[in-house]
Amino acid sequence: MTEFNLKILTPEGVAYDGMVQSVIVRTTVGDKGILAKHEPYVAALVIGQMKVRTADGVRIGAVSSGMVEVNDSGTTVLAQSFEWADEIDVERANRALKIAEERMKQYKDDKRKLDIAEYKLKRAVNRINTASDYKR
Repeated sequence: MTEFNLKILTPEGVAYDGMVQSVIVRTTVGDKGILAKHEPYVAALVIGQMKVRTADGVRIGAVSSGMVEVNDSGTTVLAQSFEWADEIDVERANRALKIAEERMKQYKDDKRKLDIAEYKLKRAVNRINTASDYKR
């Protein structure tokens, strides 16, 4: 299978920069598969999983929003956060989930704070599910 370059960038730095065979990302309109020589493409990413196939196998990561761009030089993912499934601290994610649930109850009358708590809840659930999928 033909390979192409994938870069995953977060505010913390480069999470991945290497050759891959395929990528599946979750966009605002559903999952999008990307192969070598894909047409130019830009899309917003939502909280979800990203599957990356390399010559060594498939890796799964948790993405918490951002964007994906495909062009002649490869594919770039700009993510608010990204973690490979095998690197997720599940205990920390469970603590974040509990805090987000508490804040959703606490801020039910404050739309802005409720939206932030809901985002953090979805992010924690995605991290927990991604780590769980890795262990199967």
